[in-house]
Amino acid sequence: MKRSAGIALAMMLSAGAMAEEGTMHHAHHGMTVQKDDASRYPALFQRFIREMDRDMEKMMADMHRPGYTGNADVDFLAMMIPHHQGAVDMARLVLIHGQDPLTRQLAEEIIASQQAEIMAMKARLNILGEGADPNPGGYPALNGVRGQD
Repeated sequence: MKRSAGIALAMMLSAGAMAEEGTMHHAHHGMTVQKDDASRYPALFQRFIREMDRDMEKMMADMHRPGYTGNADVDFLAMMIPHHQGAVDMARLVLIHGQDPLTRQLAEEIIASQQAEIMAMKARLNILGEGADPNPGGYPALNGVRGQD
């Protein structure tokens, strides 16, 4: 089994075991939260928790849905696209539920930057899907979405 596939499988099995024990593990951030923690918060915040958990679960499922192809570049891009979409979805939730102006500004910046990176990754995935890249230094180059070196 390839190392990355083994790590992903171990993370999924670990998350499943924790879920059975009454905890939810967000492996991406190494955070464990009791499933019933939401009940101690006001109803509006419980809604935020439900929506955040829903979006995190969707992101993880979407990241693993395509499976591995044997091409690290393709697999990386295929998994990073839903990862970035998850960041967009979570940022939108803070715009709905959050109050802090600086956090809301950061969320808006995350939405803009992650959407640009999603477009670049999709374009790169299309290029890689066609075979050899005739213009390896062309769009979408990393500095095209992250700024100049």
